[in-house]
Amino acid sequence: MIRVMLVDDQEMVRVGFRMILEAESDLSIVGEAADGAAAIEIAKRAKPDVILMDVRMPRVDGIEACAAIRDQHPSTMVMMLTTFDLDDYVHAALRAGASGFMLKDAPAEQLVEAIRVIARGDALLAPSVTRALIDEIARLPDTSVDSFPGVGELTERELDVIKLMARGESNREIADDLFVGEATVKTHVGRILAKLGARDRVQAVVVAYESGLVVPGNQ
Repeated sequence: MIRVMLVDDQEMVRVGFRMILEAESDLSIVGEAADGAAAIEIAKRAKPDVILMDVRMPRVDGIEACAAIRDQHPSTMVMMLTTFDLDDYVHAALRAGASGFMLKDAPAEQLVEAIRVIARGDALLAPSVTRALIDEIARLPDTSVDSFPGVGELTERELDVIKLMARGESNREIADDLFVGEATVKTHVGRILAKLGARDRVQAVVVAYESGLVVPGNQ
């Protein structure tokens, strides 16, 4: 059973999500909050597997709450919810530990599947989100691999894996591309996260772009 928490300052939005998710036999709502500050406190007690987190909220916004929750509960995955352009928020949210993005008006089946994907530990980076991330990082000052401890320790095979991760490929897709087993890919991903000091594969991809390991437009 996947334990889900809903965080949004609009009650009707939470009600709508609850109705959708409670219809699924493998999903359980374990908590709700109307702002980021409450979300941080409730998450301590509810211990959700996945949090659906609104970006804009009073008192403490979704990005700040996401960072605090991921610091306290690394195994809790956070999916950011938004109704507007992602460009101004995507980089900050991913750096805060978000595992993906979802538009609030996305079809119900997409929302449910996104929760399952994130609960498995995979990232949910839609092409539009990946593009926004790349565009923003491309505007940052030039950096070098040497500025990011751990990048230089990656093996040739680990470099292959992280570059495919940066394309948004799942472990299964990476395994097919590299002609190896999915378990082998999972082992490589684990080693990559350890070397980069990344909490999850999303942060590893952010480091890959920020360090110049993966170049926008030339993956």
